[in-house]
Amino acid sequence: MDTAPHTAAAIDAATAVGPVALTVRDRARVAAWYRDVLGMVPLAEDGRAVVLGAADGTPLVTLVGAPDAPLAGRRAPGLYHVAILLPARADLGRWLRHTAAVGARLQGASDHLVSEATYLADPEGNGIEVYRDRPRAEWPRRDGRIHMDNSPFDIAGVLADGDAVGRRFDGLPAGTVVGHVHLKVADVAATRRFYVDTLGFEATEEGYPSALFVAAGGYHHHFGLNAWESAGGTRVAGATGLRHATVTMAPAARAAHAARLAAAGLGADAGPATAAVDPSGNRLLFVDRPIDAATALALADA
Repeated sequence: MDTAPHTAAAIDAATAVGPVALTVRDRARVAAWYRDVLGMVPLAEDGRAVVLGAADGTPLVTLVGAPDAPLAGRRAPGLYHVAILLPARADLGRWLRHTAAVGARLQGASDHLVSEATYLADPEGNGIEVYRDRPRAEWPRRDGRIHMDNSPFDIAGVLADGDAVGRRFDGLPAGTVVGHVHLKVADVAATRRFYVDTLGFEATEEGYPSALFVAAGGYHHHFGLNAWESAGGTRVAGATGLRHATVTMAPAARAAHAARLAAAGLGADAGPATAAVDPSGNRLLFVDRPIDAATALALADA
């Protein structure tokens, strides 16, 4: 594990993640799945891409159609999962009832102590987490750091909270956001130097083998970064899967951060964003908060 000292100033505490953009072969089929299973609605689209999100207009995923794109292999760095954060435990329970009604197949569920999470994949294998956070005051700590774990998921309790609302799931509620993005990387030590020592994220959890979790502002993690399948792997240009993840910042904070990236020889202008690529080839776009659907669509090819 890399133990290089934290050399960058901490990234602005209000930094968060925004929508991800994915390359898919069958845009219509995948978009229908995000609508029918996850409860997203189309917010903006053109002849090639569609932005999907919550009913309040918050963009969550941009799908860019490329029927001839090569398939990303399991060992290639890229998306491990995009994590959709619901406002409350009851929302998670209502969504779980919905998945049973539509016959969606979950791949797993876990209590991470800071959150309760479920996992599944879209029709082209892109990983999805749907979760709710516990209140920050309940997050356990070990040796001064936030402690996460994989404990049994209380499905009965989550479903009961959802049932108590007395109405069926009818789409992602207002306040739903992308809570974090989990990426596959080729080398955890190099990844730590980039996200912590250069970008200024805090390393919040390093107790998992071949993995690192980083965040801003005391959150449990905005990025998960693991080499479980992808150690030593390389990205294939134009392949299916992750095109970019967005990082949202207040305008003044983003301007300062763009200057930091430029000083490190990393940042590049990409329309309304500043782009940087991590050591594994995962592309990040730093954008002003809030990001709307029109901006997400404009960034599809950034």
